[in-house]
Amino acid sequence: MPWLQVRLAITPEQAETYEDALLEVGAVSVTFMDAEDQPIFEPDLNTTPLWSNTHLLALFEADAEPEAVFAHLQLLTGAELPEHHAEVIADQDWERSWMDNFQPMRFGQRLWIVPSWHAAPEPEAVNLLLDPGLAFGTGTHPTTALCLEWLDGQDLGGAHVLDFGCGSGILAIAALLLGARRATGTDIDVQALEASRDNAGRNGIGETDFDLYLPEQMPAMQADVLVANILAGPLVALAPQLSGLVRPGGLLALSGILAEQGEEVAAAYAADFNLDPIVVRDGWVRISGRRR
Repeated sequence: MPWLQVRLAITPEQAETYEDALLEVGAVSVTFMDAEDQPIFEPDLNTTPLWSNTHLLALFEADAEPEAVFAHLQLLTGAELPEHHAEVIADQDWERSWMDNFQPMRFGQRLWIVPSWHAAPEPEAVNLLLDPGLAFGTGTHPTTALCLEWLDGQDLGGAHVLDFGCGSGILAIAALLLGARRATGTDIDVQALEASRDNAGRNGIGETDFDLYLPEQMPAMQADVLVANILAGPLVALAPQLSGLVRPGGLLALSGILAEQGEEVAAAYAADFNLDPIVVRDGWVRISGRRR
C-alpha cells in the first residue's frame, strides 16, 4: 500500500520534541536524515549526535490527511512548524529490492562473495555464500573489500586467523575457504555472532573450525593472522591488546579507517609491526604489516 511521508527541516535541539509529536499523532516510523551530506563518524559512547541541518521523515498510513497532521503537530508543540512537506510514496518490497542490488562480487584472484540466493558465476572459484542478516559485512563497502583482497593475496595455508569485530563473519569465513586451518571471531553484538555462525554453516564450515566469542569470553591466544575492520578510534585505543593477539612473525590487517585517520592508526602499531604502505580506496584505508 502507499504511504504518506511527512518531512520536517529541524535543528538538533528540536529533534526530540518533533519525534515525540510525530509519534503522538500516529506516525508508524520516524527517521533522521542529513540535509547537507555532513558525515558523523565515531560518536561518543551512548550519544546520538545529529547534523546541524536535519530532516525528520515520518511515515503515516495512506489515509492520513497532511493538513490534519500539521495542525496537530502545531498544537502539540505550541510553536510555528519549521519548513515542512508531505507527499504520497508508493510501497515496495524493501527486502526484495535490497536482495536484487546485492550481486556476486570478485575480490583478488580467487575469491567471490556470492549472495546465498544467487548462483555462483564461477563454480570452480573460491565462493563464499553470504547472507549478512542483521550484521555488518557484505563486501560492498570499501573497507570490507580492502580486507578481502588482502586475504586473497596471502598464503593462509594452516594459519589461525582472528577476525576482531567479525560482523557477518565474512573475513573469517573467507580466510578458511582460502586455506586457513582455523578461525576465531569476536564481536560485541550477539546478532553478529549468530550471523557469523549461520554463514559458516552455509559454507560447510563446522563449529570446530570457527570459534565465536563475545570479547569478554575470548580465551588467551596469539593468532597467525589478525584482521580488524572496525573504526579508527577503537583501533588506536585497542592497539596494545590487538598487537598482543598476533604472534611474532604474524600478520595484521586493519580497516574501517578514514584516509585522514590512517597515519594516526599506523603510528599506534608502528612499534610492534613492520608496516606496509597504506592502501587507499574511496576515502578509506587499509593498514597491514608483520609483527616484529
